[in-house]
Amino acid sequence: MANLKSLAKDTAIYGMSSIVGRFLSYLLVPIHTAKLSAASGGYGVITNLYAYTALLLVILTYGMETTFFRYANKSKENPERVYSTILISVGFTSLLFVALVFLFLPQIASFMGYSDHPSYIWVMAITVALDSFQCVPFVYLRYKKRPIKFATLKLLFIFMSLLLNILYFIILPDLYKSNPDLIGKIYDPTVGAGYAFYINLVCTGSITFCFYKEFKGFKYVFDKALMKRMMSYSWPILILGIAGILNQTADRILFPYIYKGSDMKMQLGIYGAASKIAMIMALITQAFRYAYEPFVFGKANENDNRETYAKVMKYFVIFTLFAYLVVIGYMHILKYIVGRDYWEGLRVVPIVMIGTIMYGIYFNLSFWYKLIDKTIWGAYFSGIGCTVLIISNIIFVPRFGYMACAWSGITGYGTSMLISYFVGQKMYRINYPIAEMMKYVVLSILLNVGMYFSNKYLAPLGAIGINTVLIFIFATYIVKKDFPLSGIPVVGKYFKH
Repeated sequence: MANLKSLAKDTAIYGMSSIVGRFLSYLLVPIHTAKLSAASGGYGVITNLYAYTALLLVILTYGMETTFFRYANKSKENPERVYSTILISVGFTSLLFVALVFLFLPQIASFMGYSDHPSYIWVMAITVALDSFQCVPFVYLRYKKRPIKFATLKLLFIFMSLLLNILYFIILPDLYKSNPDLIGKIYDPTVGAGYAFYINLVCTGSITFCFYKEFKGFKYVFDKALMKRMMSYSWPILILGIAGILNQTADRILFPYIYKGSDMKMQLGIYGAASKIAMIMALITQAFRYAYEPFVFGKANENDNRETYAKVMKYFVIFTLFAYLVVIGYMHILKYIVGRDYWEGLRVVPIVMIGTIMYGIYFNLSFWYKLIDKTIWGAYFSGIGCTVLIISNIIFVPRFGYMACAWSGITGYGTSMLISYFVGQKMYRINYPIAEMMKYVVLSILLNVGMYFSNKYLAPLGAIGINTVLIFIFATYIVKKDFPLSGIPVVGKYFKH
């Protein structure tokens, strides 16, 4: 229980920064969707390029986050030497990537469909290179158990980004109308969606300077032998990461190539904007991941580790299902995150969230092969799931549009999750409380059905009222079954088993 409390505390700190940060970044969605109409396709451009960015970030870090934790916790390895070697390696490959992009910029911009805006490409390249390099000191902060600085820098980035987006998408456009000569010196209305990428670059570059303490205090050494050992461990994680991020972004990358309608950018923008509402699940999974990786590797040699992993899985399922019901229950409020032009895409929200829950479960299941240094299994599982997702998109997107993107996510994540579970039970058996978790799943399904009908047939206020009662039923069941309040005076008498 002490270990679980420690994990919960770190998850809360990482999670709070993620929650506040994601909430602030959510504010960018109404800004962008209000100022970039669905018909203009501007938000579709943002959705498409950020999907490429997410994929490139995985490639340019090539599994070194997880690898750092594994090798920094090995008794025979020097953590600072591990950190130095990874820092130099990722820094060099990031610089090489930027150089190659500038060398072949016209060809790359033409292939991606942005020959009219090549600046989008080089700005994205520099930004993702800086992001990749920053991943190393960020992971070092997690290793040193410094979640406060980690959270502070993450929030600083979001605040800077939010303020600059308000300036360039709301304030300056209005001022430009009345005084174009003066405002035109710092604002160009023809840039449009491009400002989102320029702002991201400025904010990312600024955060890099905040790591000056993490860049000193140790000797810079590139250990070739150590790097060779780490690469043998990390390359399957790279494959796993590529497959995993493709599960999340392949639909947004492939959509322009496989959807033949003239409204391609509009449809992609609608899907991307609506999916933002579902990202509460990605937020929970990300916060959990930040705390869980160092927790798992730190407990790898303890006798009760498998029992703890099983309990963590149960609590993860409980809280993600609760979050799912909250989002569905308050959809009449949350839909205002995006502009009205994008509301037709709200039907993808529950589908995307279910897929993300599956991804989170798969992440929980993935540690057995990392702990026994058999990361190749992760490459197999994620590769198979990614293949299923891509094939589903290619077959069904031309006919069903972005709805096929949402359902393909479930097929991909679900495939990886199931294969990892069944193989993992043979290779590294963990007695997960399947029956207990399924009770929560069944209850959430029943409550979700009730929310579906209340959202469809009742007025917004009535639906919100009914859904609040349904959410309370789920919360009460959690308290009765797994978080008894019997020890709390007054309240306890109502929650006795």
